[in-house]
This record gives sequence, C-alpha cells and structure tokens, in this order.
Amino acid sequence: MKTSPDDFVPAAGNGLLDRRVFLRAGAAGSLGLLAASAGAQERPAWAKLPGEGMGPAGAPSKHEAHIRRGHLSLQTGTTGSGASRTPLEFLDGIITPSRLHFERHHSGIPDIDPRLHKLVIHGLVRRPLEFDVDALVRYPAVSRIQFLECSGNSGVLTAAEPVQASCGSIHGLVSASEWGGVPLSVLLDEAGVEPRGKWLVADGADAAMMSRSVPLEKAMDDAIVALYQNGEPLRPANGYPMRLFLPGWEGNISVKWLRTIKVTDGPAMTRDETSKYSDLREDGSARLFTFPMGVKSVITSPSPGLTMRQRGVYQIAGIAWSGAGRIARVQISVDGGNSWADAALDEHVLPKCLTRFRAAWNWDGGPSVIMSRALDETGAIQPDRGSWFDGQSRGNFYHYNAVHAWQVGADGESTHVYV
Repeated sequence: MKTSPDDFVPAAGNGLLDRRVFLRAGAAGSLGLLAASAGAQERPAWAKLPGEGMGPAGAPSKHEAHIRRGHLSLQTGTTGSGASRTPLEFLDGIITPSRLHFERHHSGIPDIDPRLHKLVIHGLVRRPLEFDVDALVRYPAVSRIQFLECSGNSGVLTAAEPVQASCGSIHGLVSASEWGGVPLSVLLDEAGVEPRGKWLVADGADAAMMSRSVPLEKAMDDAIVALYQNGEPLRPANGYPMRLFLPGWEGNISVKWLRTIKVTDGPAMTRDETSKYSDLREDGSARLFTFPMGVKSVITSPSPGLTMRQRGVYQIAGIAWSGAGRIARVQISVDGGNSWADAALDEHVLPKCLTRFRAAWNWDGGPSVIMSRALDETGAIQPDRGSWFDGQSRGNFYHYNAVHAWQVGADGESTHVYV
C-alpha cells in the first residue's frame, strides 16, 4: 500500500501524527529512520560454531538481563513483606511474563506442599466442602486474559513534588496474565449457599492470614479459583497452589494461597479492608469496599531511561485498562494537554485487560510534555490530577488513576512532571 501525504499530516499540536499511521501497513512502513540493506554480510562469530545445548527450561537472553522486576521495597524488619514492580517500559503487548509479574506480600512467600493444602468452603452453606488441587482440576475450567492491579499502584503520584523514577517504578504494580481455573460459582453452587448468605470471607495460608470480604454477587459473576498463570501452574509468589482471582478489582482482594472461603451475611471488616485498603476522605471519613479499579492509562515509551537520540519520527506506546470492561478510546497529547488525538489500539481489546495503544510522533527536538487519557466502554474517562483530588484526603494514595505526564527535554531524556 502506498502512502499519501495525508498520512503525515499532524493530528494534534507539536507533531503528533494521525493514528492511521499505525492502522495502515504502508504508512507505518514509511516511518523507518534507518533503511536496511540486502547486500552481502559477513557471517558473525555465533553463526560459525554450534550453540549451547538444550536444557529443561528456557531462560531469557543474557543481553536482556536488565529486564527484571524493579523497585523492590521491603518493609523494615522483614525479609518478605513488601512489593516489587513490573518493568513496564521494557515490555510490549498485553501479557506480562510470569517471572516479571509484580509482587505484593504481607508476610513473605509460603512454601506450600500442594498434596497437603486444602480449600474449605463453609459458613452459610448447606454442605461444607473441602478441595485439594487434584479435586479442583477435575472441575469445569475457564481461562481469561485479564489484568491485576494493586490499589496502591501509582500512589507516589499523590506526593507534593513529582517523584523521579522509571515508568515501572511508578506504575508497575499492574500486570496482565492468562488466568486459568475453576469458576467460584460452580463450587458455591455445589456447596449450596443459604438465602442469608450475601458475602464471602476469603483468607490465605500465609503467616499474615490475609483476609478479605467479597460480595456474593461478584463471587457468582466472574470470580475464579485460579490454578494456572500463563499456561503453567501458579508460581509461589503469585499464590501457588491456588488463589482467588476477581477480575477488575483491586489486587489485594484476589487472596493468594487461598485456604478458606466462609459464606457470611455481611462483611467481616478485617484489618486489610478497614485500617488498610480504604480511601481516606477530606472530611476525615473513610470509604470502604471501593473494589473496582478505575479507567487508567500510562505511556511506557518514551519514559525515563529510554532516551530519544535524535529528532524525527518516534512511536509513543503505552497501556490502558479499566476494571469496568473494555477500553474504548485512548487519546494522546504531546503539547501538555493543549490538543489531543486518538491513538491506535492494538487488535486485542479484551474486557478487564491491558490494552496496548500506539501513536506516531514527529519530534522536532524541542521540549515537550506527553500525556495519555483513556475512556472505557461505560463512558468513564480518566480524570485529570486536580479532579482526582476532589474530596480526597491528601493522605490517601489508593486507587490513583489520574492522567500522568512525562516531560521530554531537548536532550531526549524524560522526567516526571505534574500538569
């Protein structure tokens, strides 16, 4: 397909190009900064001798050793309580490799023998039940590609001054995987929930005994007892041998190392849903059970550490997601929000999943402020920073989803700024 001059007409200020550049193969192919030659090449050293032998498991290239979870933060006095973040700036697509999925632990990672671990469903049910892994794998299974986000993700953006860190360090408490397991509704139906049963209390087998209350409506909708992540059994850091997974809701409620589910007539008001994981308001009150994660987007490239070497056409790339469903639209600005243009969305736009977006930018080499904002299928739009703070206590950092900005300097380096 041949390109036309219209393909390179800016769609917004400061050189942002029309999204058709990424929707039309011919236009996209004309953006290359370097042209490849088909001439003869000398065989490189690695092509002259046999390579390494095969092994029992694959490993990343040694040349990509820098791609690893970052910003490891441990709570003082502990060895396993804290978080590590997904390096969003080095990834593409929508699925996070299991080894790079963010982690959040409250008392380390338990070493669980799957032969001895049981899931017990009890409380307001007609028939209490107990399941081990072998029993669960015989039940009807589902698999879905969906995101998981800690409600504290991006919380550093509530600081008075912009924190200077990488994209992953700021926003990396979000990942997406293919989660496989048994619909929780199947197990609850077998147990027989009594009419008075309106909530569940799920707790984990870690030393912290993490516990969260879940409305029965959500449990019967799309919750699963997950056994697999990205096609393999869950890794210990993500809940092996089984975890609760509640699509679109804050990560803390998807209890890892799932041990018991008690059906109750109301929420348990546990430590982790009252003193923590609640939203402080300006008037001193706290909002509880704010489960769904709001519509959100972030530009992963350019971002700090990914230097733009020379003026010319660059790809702006990022991810968007919403706990309410599919992403409908992502807009990009490269002039600090003065003008906006639609980004191209990759082919896979799935419900409650990361969506990859892209835009072409003809950078003139001057200082710029780049931003993204997302709209989901319910009509919810990502708020600006000022709107997000309306009614919030300045001490609250949960569920932050405001529009975020990077400033690209004349040297091609990106820094974090507030707009």
